[in-house]
Amino acid sequence: MKTDRLLKVMVVAFSLFCVGVLPVQAKEKMIQIKGSDTIVNLSQAWAEAFMTENPQVSLAVTGGGSGTGIAALINGTTDIANASRKIKKKELDDAQKSGYYPEEFKVAIDALAVIVNPANPVKELTIDQLSGIFTGKITNWNEVGGKNEKILVLSRERNSGTHVYFLENVLRKGNEKGPEQFAPAVLMLPSSEAIINETSTSESAIGYDGLGYVTPKVKTIAVAAKNGDPFIQPSKETATNRTYPIWRFLYMYTGFKPRGEIKAFIDFALSKKGQKIVEEMGFVPLGEK
Repeated sequence: MKTDRLLKVMVVAFSLFCVGVLPVQAKEKMIQIKGSDTIVNLSQAWAEAFMTENPQVSLAVTGGGSGTGIAALINGTTDIANASRKIKKKELDDAQKSGYYPEEFKVAIDALAVIVNPANPVKELTIDQLSGIFTGKITNWNEVGGKNEKILVLSRERNSGTHVYFLENVLRKGNEKGPEQFAPAVLMLPSSEAIINETSTSESAIGYDGLGYVTPKVKTIAVAAKNGDPFIQPSKETATNRTYPIWRFLYMYTGFKPRGEIKAFIDFALSKKGQKIVEEMGFVPLGEK
């Protein structure tokens, strides 16, 4: 008799579980963040701090470039796209065709540093000279006051937002539809770290990187916007006051107006605590204008 009664209780309990009457453990909310390699370490720092305060939320952060992140947003495989450039009109059109209406959030400011090997005697370059170097019009360091040595030119890959920004604002001098292109000899590298490593080991190399990635293994070049303008070193201060000519905003994009945990995460990144992390990671907080 006891066995029959126990069996009935087990059957009822199982039935209640199946229809959802008995309490079950709440599922963890997962947020996917993909895109810019410039922002990936910053986003990971934000994610770790946010998950400490919100243990019911899990964030997965991956890089791959701004183009990769925006493409993932368009095809619905990420909740947030990190980008070191603004979304393009074609990308907005493609997103709307897929049923998404991207929302833009400026999350930090960055100075894009031009870097060389510490043994390189060149300390200053104009935007015109940089355009000449990266388009292949200038091929020897002695043309810009350096040694008689062929220039090894380094760039991020084409899917990188940093690549696109440098193309439009340095090679094309602010005309994004200009004809200038990276020279065929330019060595395209997959990450910010790769550019730092290559520049630190080659005395003839020149590259560019987000300020947050610059290390003592390389030397930053002071840049003048035009001939006759002052040469300005990249720094938090010169990015803040806009005197350094190669500065930019860093962005997050969502497919719709964010809600719930996604909105909470973006709000955290923009909060005083989140912007303190921006500073700790070597970028410039938005509040410092």
